[in-house]
Amino acid sequence: MHHTDAEIALGLTKANENEDAALERLFDLLRIPSISTDPAYAGNCSDAAEWLRRELAGLGFAAELHDTAGHPVVLATDHAASGPHVLFYGHYDVQPVDPIELWNRAPFEPYVVTAANGELQIHGRGASDDKGQLMTFVEACRALKSANDGVLPVKVTILIEGEEESGGKNLPLFLEKMKQALAGADIALVCDTDMWDRRTPAITSSLRGLVADDIVIEAANRDLHSGMYGNAARNPNQVLAEIIASLRTPDGAVAVEGFYDGVEDLPEEVRDIWKTLDFDEAAYLGEVGLSVPAGEKGRSVMEQTISRPTCEINGMWGGYTGDGFKTVIPAKASAKISFRLVAGQDPKRIREAFHAHVRARLPADCTVSFSPHGGSPAITIPIDGHFLGLARKALTEEWGREVALVGSGGSIPVAGEFKRILGLDTLLIGFAQTDDNIHSPNEKYNVTSFMGGIRSWIRILAAFGK
Repeated sequence: MHHTDAEIALGLTKANENEDAALERLFDLLRIPSISTDPAYAGNCSDAAEWLRRELAGLGFAAELHDTAGHPVVLATDHAASGPHVLFYGHYDVQPVDPIELWNRAPFEPYVVTAANGELQIHGRGASDDKGQLMTFVEACRALKSANDGVLPVKVTILIEGEEESGGKNLPLFLEKMKQALAGADIALVCDTDMWDRRTPAITSSLRGLVADDIVIEAANRDLHSGMYGNAARNPNQVLAEIIASLRTPDGAVAVEGFYDGVEDLPEEVRDIWKTLDFDEAAYLGEVGLSVPAGEKGRSVMEQTISRPTCEINGMWGGYTGDGFKTVIPAKASAKISFRLVAGQDPKRIREAFHAHVRARLPADCTVSFSPHGGSPAITIPIDGHFLGLARKALTEEWGREVALVGSGGSIPVAGEFKRILGLDTLLIGFAQTDDNIHSPNEKYNVTSFMGGIRSWIRILAAFGK
């Protein structure tokens, strides 16, 4: 059953008329402190899941909670429509709130404020990441149903998890278990990304993968007095520093053997799209107090942060680091090292190559141990895809501007899991702004993001249904 243009227009009108009620519903959800990393909030995570289950059931979805080894997953289905089947993903869990003293108001007492630049902003933890974003989709379904006797333009499955901010380790197990129930979806939709700028919508067509390791190098069987053992005893801090320094070549490339195997240059058509985007390299670095691009010579900042693989040292420590001075040679030195991957790189092979690189540089009397974190591959969506084309057109109609097709330097592991387990491509369409303070104090979501997001999903789902 197709939604006519008149029904789409009615859906958009309904969304506008119900703005206050939609904000109130979002506030109800934002008031629940669903912090997934802290066991003290486990009950609140269940409350948030149940709130969503009830809300979706009230809209006519068959909605249920599924227990996992961690927090519950909300799974809701409405397959009354003919036509394609979309799987929408969001997460109800939020980041911890500290440092609490930097918040202007209590993090779980949401409010709308007019900012200095005239923007209406929803403030509160989770306003942008991801409660405000996931509710754009829920409210779009509400408006579409009210415009067409309770029938959506497409088959919809909604999956909302509660562990995205704490590693999400139970979601792949859940997807494996529910593989049959989720089979048949044509495309996955994720609302957990940004717009290009205040008025330009974006679709993220590539995400980098991630491999990370804790590394510990040990030498003597205890910390040593540097006056008695200096020179003669191997110093793990020195060994670790030399290994870390060896990870990059003088021109800024990653020096791990075989690291770039399978890495292709940016396709010309993507490069052409990027040229039309207004990206100010100097301002991008200037905003964080930097001025000279590091990394690979001859590559633009945009390329380096989105379409090239990286190696970063996220932490390093060893020996005495307190106040004052203690002249020791430490028994061990530690670091946290991560690699962002692009299409063509295999996380397992990259990890093995990194371990081999370290071991080859380990002097006598030293041992190394690794603790792995992360292991997700990069994903890319074909930019000539059917659903991508329809979504681009729908977003342009709503925002009056050509859609920015961008890559994300970050990693959203669920998109990789959808591909690996369900064989599904994912469209990442989000309405956040880069200044939303996600994971920081005073998180906010613009009212234009919320309402524009609802209207965008109405247009996208209707376009898919046609």
